[in-house]
Amino acid sequence: MPLRVDFYLVGQGDALVALPPLAAAAMKAGQRMLVVAGDGGQRQRISQALWGWRPTSFLAHGEAGTEHDASQPILIAPDVTDPANGARIALLADGQWREMGEGFDRALLLFGEATRGAARAVWTMLGQREGVERHFHEYVEGRWVARG
Repeated sequence: MPLRVDFYLVGQGDALVALPPLAAAAMKAGQRMLVVAGDGGQRQRISQALWGWRPTSFLAHGEAGTEHDASQPILIAPDVTDPANGARIALLADGQWREMGEGFDRALLLFGEATRGAARAVWTMLGQREGVERHFHEYVEGRWVARG
């Protein structure tokens, strides 16, 4: 099965606004997710965004490294690991590509204008690999639009 890599351009927007709907879609589909951000402050902001996504609900999650990792539908970590929650989807929230382990079926790379050049280089690099399927999406007026 090929690795599907979805590139999500948040443009001038904030990845923290765009991330919760993607996590919610994964949960609705019965999937678990590993959300990756290298910076501890960003991981904390991601957690807050997931807690406060909707006024009447939240997206259950936890930070990797606790005894409850296996029960978390969304696990937030500093790097791509073999997630204890069994996630098959990795969401790279900080715009930095990391190689996926064999356990992942899908990778989502969120990036903005500041990391657009790096994302373009990753797109090109992955296009030269066997077994990788690439897709591009842009965040427009509060929703994701497929661009190819």
